[in-house]
Amino acid sequence: MKTNNAQPVYQFKKRRQRLRAQFSPATKKTINRILIAFILLLIGVSATLPLPVTVTTYLVAYVVIGGRILYKAIRNVGCGQFFDENFLMSIATLGALILGEYPEAIAVMLFYELGEVFEDVAVNRSKRSISALMAVKPTSATLITNGQTKVVAPAKVQINQTILVKPGEKIPLDGTVVLGQSAVDTSALTGESIPQNLKVGDAALSGAINQTGTLRIKVTKAYRDSTVAKILDLVQNATSKKTATEKFITRFAKVYTPIVVGLALALAVLPPLVIGAAWSTWIYRALIFLVISCPCALVISVPLSFFGGIGAASKQGILVKGSNYLEALNAVDTVAFDKTGTLTKGQFAVTDVLPQANVTQDQLLQLAASVEQNSTHPIAASILAAYPGELLPVQDATEQAGHGLRATVNGQTVIVGNAKALNAANVTFIKPDAPGTVIYVAVANHYWGCVVIADEPKNDANRAIQLLNQRGIQQTVMLTGDNHTVGTTIAKQLQMTNVYTDLLPADKVKIVEQLTTPAHHRHKKVAFVGDGINDTPVLATADVGFAMGGLGSDAAVEAADIVIMGDEPSKVAQAMQIAKRTRQIVIQNITFALVVKIIFLLLGALGMVNMWQAVFADVGVTILAVLNAIRLQFINFDR
Repeated sequence: MKTNNAQPVYQFKKRRQRLRAQFSPATKKTINRILIAFILLLIGVSATLPLPVTVTTYLVAYVVIGGRILYKAIRNVGCGQFFDENFLMSIATLGALILGEYPEAIAVMLFYELGEVFEDVAVNRSKRSISALMAVKPTSATLITNGQTKVVAPAKVQINQTILVKPGEKIPLDGTVVLGQSAVDTSALTGESIPQNLKVGDAALSGAINQTGTLRIKVTKAYRDSTVAKILDLVQNATSKKTATEKFITRFAKVYTPIVVGLALALAVLPPLVIGAAWSTWIYRALIFLVISCPCALVISVPLSFFGGIGAASKQGILVKGSNYLEALNAVDTVAFDKTGTLTKGQFAVTDVLPQANVTQDQLLQLAASVEQNSTHPIAASILAAYPGELLPVQDATEQAGHGLRATVNGQTVIVGNAKALNAANVTFIKPDAPGTVIYVAVANHYWGCVVIADEPKNDANRAIQLLNQRGIQQTVMLTGDNHTVGTTIAKQLQMTNVYTDLLPADKVKIVEQLTTPAHHRHKKVAFVGDGINDTPVLATADVGFAMGGLGSDAAVEAADIVIMGDEPSKVAQAMQIAKRTRQIVIQNITFALVVKIIFLLLGALGMVNMWQAVFADVGVTILAVLNAIRLQFINFDR
């Protein structure tokens, strides 16, 4: 029977393509240089050739593998940068060549370049987790004009124009669905794997992938202001802001490198001058000392660890605007939340209908819905949703700002509003003992009853507070403009530490300022999570500001330090978990690199390691630190 080998061959080709994708063009060139130099080194070591040919073979191998490093060292010296890893490698290997240690000089450069390859692969892997977000960038939009379709660049589409999005295509611009319905994949934006069902009237986010039906979308934002454009801008600038640890490592390397060069010089000169030891022995030890002293592991692995943390966060739909904010999360012990739209759904619903004795619930709801039928207020929408039946004819409907509505129904004056409206009309009413916004109804100055409307906590809100408590957060605080009853009810449901109610935006800022003062929390930091435009000042005031970007306002996203693209407050705790794991890996790398360096520097100075062992000490530590840094890409933060 004939077997089909096409599938294994295809899989092999796919694996080979994925492997090649790990390497940048520059890395592929480096690998070629390593192979050529290694072959020449083997020829020089194993072949029986005349001495001039052997030396020439070694020198060619050295130039092939070390020429780039020598060039960088000379160029940097010309720019005043004397003490970097290229300088150290060049001095050490040139000294080895002068002493006739050709194989060791080549080996130093070989292993150093091999470490560079590992670093490049690690960085590319970290970048791919972020470039998954970059892949959401749409390249074209199908514009509908006068019944005709035309493919154009997304940037050329204007607000209020209509675009067509077919199954399998990316939604190129933010807009509102005007025709059709479909399931869309928003995982690249929000980290949510479950498709979102869009229908007429729903908001469509750019960067989402249309899956099942054809959609017509009326554009509401220009491309430069769209969700996908903001994501790309955040991703591209995410690594521009360094952490205190990264800045320390950079300063450390600038001080550390000249010190070890001075020590190496002393090691080469002082013993021969003081005790009459052989110059070649101590120069060789000094060269070993230089090779070991390279701070590559620290300089490479620390920023790579933070880069990996940003990449891991992006996989979860959390965009961190800089590694400094990721590090700051480790010092947060207080998290303050806005209520509406952040911890609650932001969608009002009728929770109770309380008529007077001579009025039925149906009558009360019908009257309230009839008066509210032409209002665009969210409260009106919730009352209308609660009463789907036939509405009464209404005349002379007028709205009184801050009070409610007044209208004529069946020849009688009807007031639908808050307590202020009934007090102004001298209507006696009963205040219910129920959490929520109360809408009172009065007919011909007689109290008919009230409708209670409330905003419900998000399904994820309780879990968010529990996770933060498990992470060691000392205080979870709610800041809301709602009344005391509503605020405390939600806070108790979520088991929060504290709640501040009846707040204006300026009041929220004052409270966050109080929480961030040294007298309150010394070295600790305060995070604030919000989604509305009124949260912008508070986001800017807090040590770390989180914006619920999926449903949040543009202003909140701009002001925040971290953007949660989905609608889950539990992502705040997840971001803190990623920040904590990132810091652990950074500390591991710093500790490991310094301990190994110090041990081998002492052994090198005492002549207890040779050049080969020095190379393994330097490059080996770097590779292990890099591998440790990319572990972040394999950790499951969903648990």
